[in-house]
Amino acid sequence: MIDLRLLRDDPERVRESQRARGEDVGIVDALLSADERRRASSVRFDELRSEQKQLGKLIPKAEGDEKAGLLKRAGELSAAVKAADAEQGEAAEETQRLLRLLGNVVYPDVPVGGEEDFTVRETIGSPRDFAAEGFEPKDHLELGQLLAAIDVERGAKVSGSRFYYLTGVGALLELALVNAAIARATEAGFTPMLTPALVKPQAMEGTGFLGQAAQDVYHLEKDDFYLVGTSEVPLAGYHMDEIIDASRLPLRYAAFSPCFRREAGSYGKDTRGIFRVHQFDKVEMFSYVAPEDSEAEHLRLLEWEKQWLTALELPFQVIDVATGDLGSSAARKYDCEAWIPTQSKYREVTSTSDCTEFQSRRLSIRMRDGKNVRPLATLNGTLCAVPRTIVALLENHQQADGSVRVPEMLRPYLGGRERLEPAAGK
Repeated sequence: MIDLRLLRDDPERVRESQRARGEDVGIVDALLSADERRRASSVRFDELRSEQKQLGKLIPKAEGDEKAGLLKRAGELSAAVKAADAEQGEAAEETQRLLRLLGNVVYPDVPVGGEEDFTVRETIGSPRDFAAEGFEPKDHLELGQLLAAIDVERGAKVSGSRFYYLTGVGALLELALVNAAIARATEAGFTPMLTPALVKPQAMEGTGFLGQAAQDVYHLEKDDFYLVGTSEVPLAGYHMDEIIDASRLPLRYAAFSPCFRREAGSYGKDTRGIFRVHQFDKVEMFSYVAPEDSEAEHLRLLEWEKQWLTALELPFQVIDVATGDLGSSAARKYDCEAWIPTQSKYREVTSTSDCTEFQSRRLSIRMRDGKNVRPLATLNGTLCAVPRTIVALLENHQQADGSVRVPEMLRPYLGGRERLEPAAGK
């Protein structure tokens, strides 16, 4: 959630952020009103309690009519204190409810608009000219079937649409990608983590995934657990309700985890293959930093993502995501989009978000800087979303004979293989 002081001091900035997101601006004024009621009722409660305490000291010393008058006033005060306490509680509850409806305040220079209104920061590498090489590229599913690496038919038989098996060299390719990603993250100073896939509502709500993203979340109602769509959730919750000494910052974690998404709003989109699925594995980076360091940390996370995709020898572009496509917790988000030859366009394979203090306020994570205790900033960044990375690898590194060249960086993690060869009989 945002800082209430920012709302009071600069409400127009918050209104402008809501406008840019395409969200309800009226929440800002409703929240200002609720906050004013909360503060006024709090002051009234304190004044009445103070008078009540003073009266309590006078009554034992009074006699006769004076005592009767004081006792009458004490009864009136008792009722007034209860009413003020109830009003204070109601106003505080309404303030918190409205505060949780507000998205993070976006940076002023984030491009304004919807999904297609991003700006391109840079393009790295060039797409292959398959026509010049004399063959038509196959899509990742056809290649995966040639390699006996991907089985979506049995995935659908066992679990339904948007599920799949990785088999043989496909399973080895995932393990190679995960091991390579964790190795690179560890070398960069991240602490490797394996995290829970089931979390309590507090962790899911605290990271901002029960607002506009709730339709994509799997909820186990009987146990009141949520299946995570990203290890960002358990990594953010790791230090929930803690105070971290500033000398320990930055804290950086890299987690491997399964991820689960309903993809409720994607009917008819990317139904072929494994680009958009309900369950996948991912290596996620997560940072805790001082708020004043969050923008610089955001660029570091982006740089690690760029180095990863460059090492995989994939052509890609980096985009500055528009305000309407940020998600509630991000103040800014950069996506790396790899070129997918058979789609003739760039598609998202990694993403990194600067969530500033939004998640730490909701999860009560603070830093101690000398005598000062204040919220810190959290950031997240995908290092390797496995299925989409496999899609990009197979399509960009395919050969005319149906084999797939293995990038040099990945070869040590695949037993030295330089190529993935079609399976016998394929």
